[in-house]
Amino acid sequence: MRDQGGAVVRVFIGVDPHKLSVTIEVVDRHERVLATGRFATDNAGYRAMRKHVTAWPERTWAVEGSNGAGRRLAQRLLADGEQVVDVPAKLSARARLFDTGHNRKTDAHDAHSVAVVAVRTPGLRVLSYDAELEALRMLVDRRDQLRPRPCLPRSARGTWSVRPAAAWPRSCWPSWSWWRRRSRSCARSSRRWFRPAARR
Repeated sequence: MRDQGGAVVRVFIGVDPHKLSVTIEVVDRHERVLATGRFATDNAGYRAMRKHVTAWPERTWAVEGSNGAGRRLAQRLLADGEQVVDVPAKLSARARLFDTGHNRKTDAHDAHSVAVVAVRTPGLRVLSYDAELEALRMLVDRRDQLRPRPCLPRSARGTWSVRPAAAWPRSCWPSWSWWRRRSRSCARSSRRWFRPAARR
């Protein structure tokens, strides 16, 4: 998109990332709001978010918490060739307080505050894509997905609450008789495999 003089408009996209949704706001260097949006964090939502800002090729993504909740999104944008800067949460909270007069958090206010910080702060940290770190993160996420589910009674699955769930792991432990039989079996195996050689 170009301005009235024909120059390409450079925009900043404030991003407020969450686990299931991402809220963005596009502003120009005069802090005029050009577009807003809320998208899911799945592949379809990511594609829709990038399509939403294709009108501004000269864009910089400002992600709050690029080492926390926004880390995955920031690395994904970097892998696709986008320019991304990190906005510390303290700066966005200060901008939100000055602009609104209060510090109440909403996704729209957070995205606007992040975008404002990106416009007013030229020295923000520019992120770079770390392929090895991203591969390690993917492995860790996959490991977490493969972890076994907690041992819960079949009758309680789908209808459990926090208070009775505290007693379920203890009820799922093996009984004392099982441990005793297991220890005896291990002892017999160790004696069989590590029996000292007979003297000649």
